[in-house]
Amino acid sequence: MLIIFAYILTGVIAGVTGGLLGLGGGAIIVPILYALFAWLDLAPTATMQLAVGTSLATIVFTAMSSGLTHQRLGNVQIKTLLALAPGIVIGALLGAVIADAVSSDVLKKVFGLFEIMIAIQIGFGFKPAAHRSLPSSTGLAVSGGLIGVVSSVMGIGGGSMTVPYLLWCNVSMREAVGTSAACGFPIAVAGVIGFIIGGLNNTGLPDWSLGYVYLPAMLCIISTSMIFAPIGARLAHQLPIHTLKRIFAVVLLLVGLKMLF
Repeated sequence: MLIIFAYILTGVIAGVTGGLLGLGGGAIIVPILYALFAWLDLAPTATMQLAVGTSLATIVFTAMSSGLTHQRLGNVQIKTLLALAPGIVIGALLGAVIADAVSSDVLKKVFGLFEIMIAIQIGFGFKPAAHRSLPSSTGLAVSGGLIGVVSSVMGIGGGSMTVPYLLWCNVSMREAVGTSAACGFPIAVAGVIGFIIGGLNNTGLPDWSLGYVYLPAMLCIISTSMIFAPIGARLAHQLPIHTLKRIFAVVLLLVGLKMLF
């Protein structure tokens, strides 16, 4: 029961912080699941892969909900989304292959570095200035591929890369956020398919696993993250968001350093 409560609480934290700060849940879900799985000794040789795959499985549902909301509000550039999507799908599948090929310890250290980078970006509020227009469909597909690879390896929805990239390409903030949210769905779907296939032959995974997706944790997390994300979004209009971002950046920095060292 304690572990079930921990999974449910993870969904609450991921949902609130996602809605409050505009982050995908992966930056929160992956390190918490890694700690829980390591404590339970669920998959000693693939703890990080199980955490990343399970995180992507939860993002499938949250990204679908968020993307549809932004689409109804007119914040999604459909043409840009369709141009990014082929590269995103191929990149996310490739990312799953890469994550399966490396050791859990190496993947943990790479994720630690990524958490530190996100912490710096949030803490200092870095936003790239618009220096160019959107590239051709081929250029967008290549960019989508890079976003897909990193997002899949890290178990995130890709917002920390997609939003800055679209802003750099002179897309408005509202449409950059909306299009990025919609991109999270193909990233998560392709990535989780790759993690399921990659983990099917791993005999060291716990019962109730579908490849590198641990179903009990996934179901508990989505049961609360989808409820609490809108609550976090409403709180964003009532709380000192800049102060909260700096506090959250410090937390991510500490998490990143812990996973790295």
